[in-house]
Amino acid sequence: MNNRTLRLPRRETVIGPERLLFFGDAVFAIAITLLTLDITIPEGLADSEVGAALRDAVPKMGSYLLSFAVIGALWLAQHALFHLVAALDRWLLNLYLALLAVVAALPFPTRLLNEYGGTAAATVFYAATIALAIALLAAMAARLLARPSLAAAAAEPGRVRGVFRRCLLLLGVFATSIPVAFASPTAAKYWWLLAVPARLLVRGPKTPDQQAPEVTGTTA
Repeated sequence: MNNRTLRLPRRETVIGPERLLFFGDAVFAIAITLLTLDITIPEGLADSEVGAALRDAVPKMGSYLLSFAVIGALWLAQHALFHLVAALDRWLLNLYLALLAVVAALPFPTRLLNEYGGTAAATVFYAATIALAIALLAAMAARLLARPSLAAAAAEPGRVRGVFRRCLLLLGVFATSIPVAFASPTAAKYWWLLAVPARLLVRGPKTPDQQAPEVTGTTA
C-alpha cells in the first residue's frame, strides 16, 4: 500500500459533511432518548399513592420537555448550518465534535435540574451547558465566514451571517441568565423563554428543499 495516499494536508479531513451529519444525528437521537430515563416513579406503590407519585414526577417531565426542545432546536440549527457547508477542515470538524460532546452530556445537567432545580448551582450549570453548545455553533458559522472556500456554492455570506447572528442572540439569552440565576433560579428559567423571540428575530437560512421553486409564465 502506498503510504503517501494516507497523508492529509494539515487543515483538511477526509470525512465529508453528509457522513459527519449522519453521525451527529445519531448522537442527538441518543441524547434525547437518555432524557426519558429519569422520568420514573417508585415501584410497588399502593393504588392510593400512584397519583401523588405522578404529581412528584411533573417537575421531571418539565425538565425533559425543556431539554427536548433545546436539543431539537440545536439539531435543527446544525442541519441549517450544514446545508451551507461544502467541505470540512479540522477546525470545523473539531468544533462539531465538541458540540456533539456537549449534546451527549445534556442528560446530566437535565438530571441536575430535575433534582436541584431550586438551586443557583444547578440552574447556572444548565444555562452554561446550553450557552457552550450555542457558542460552538456560532464558532462553526464564524469559521465559514473566515474561510469561504468551505461554504457551499449557494451559501451567500449573508446567509452564513444570519446563522451567526441568531446564534449570538441565543447565546446572549442563556449567558445573561447566569447572573440572574444567582439572584433567583426561578427567574432565570423564565428568562430562557426569551430564546423564542430571539430565534424569530433573525430568521435562519432556508434549506435547499425549502427554497421557493422558480415560476415560469405560460400562455394558454
